[in-house]
Amino acid sequence: MPVDLARLADDLRAETAQLVMLLTPLEPRDWAAPTAAPGWSVHDQVTHLAYFDGATTTALLDPDRFVTERDEARVDTDDLTGMIAARYRNLSPAETLTWFEEARREMLAAFSVADPAQPVPWYGPSMSVGAALTARIMETWAHGQDVADTFGITRAPTASLRQVAHIGVRALANSFRARGLDPPDAEVHVALRAPDGSEWAWGDPSLPDRVTGDALEFCLVVTQRRHLADTSLHLEGPVARRWMTIAQAFAGAPGAGRVPGQFER
Repeated sequence: MPVDLARLADDLRAETAQLVMLLTPLEPRDWAAPTAAPGWSVHDQVTHLAYFDGATTTALLDPDRFVTERDEARVDTDDLTGMIAARYRNLSPAETLTWFEEARREMLAAFSVADPAQPVPWYGPSMSVGAALTARIMETWAHGQDVADTFGITRAPTASLRQVAHIGVRALANSFRARGLDPPDAEVHVALRAPDGSEWAWGDPSLPDRVTGDALEFCLVVTQRRHLADTSLHLEGPVARRWMTIAQAFAGAPGAGRVPGQFER
């Protein structure tokens, strides 16, 4: 079945609107508040999204330029995300929010004219257009969670939560490779309770390795926004247990994650 890019774009718009709704009422001092991501303020979370929205637009419209700029950045630093945060801390909150909103509009416009069959270069392996759009949904949701956690806000899940869960499942092998480990040969069945009470499932239900439970908790774990110990997810089988202790839905080096007890269940 072909990927429904229009549906994915709608999910990203919904997630974007929720994040902007969180950011708009903040006072300037709130943007400097530290988040649960070590060393990252609210401001850093938003500049991170804006920068990589721009990078995605370039990768879609001018792949050769993206590859050149990516490779030049790798020569300059081995900590691109840290460099981005430091580079843009001089921007005011108003300038940062404007940058994010404009970069997001430009990226969505680029997705609307992209050939679904074209490969999209990235900082890891190249992706399909659908995977690139899903990755931006996941990133927006995850960094939005950091902002919400900073101010003790509970967000109502949008329809995009399924996309976050999907990329989390698909990133099983990447979770191992990111730590220099060989991915397991075994597959894992994942069955999650969606916010509306329905079930989202991946993989053969007869598999011995299984992850079951709440979709929101699963998404929080695979984006490293909650420690596994602070969830009620049920794990069966050694591969499922090992995967969920190192799961990461994003590309790049493993993050610091969260510690047990950092957030109430």
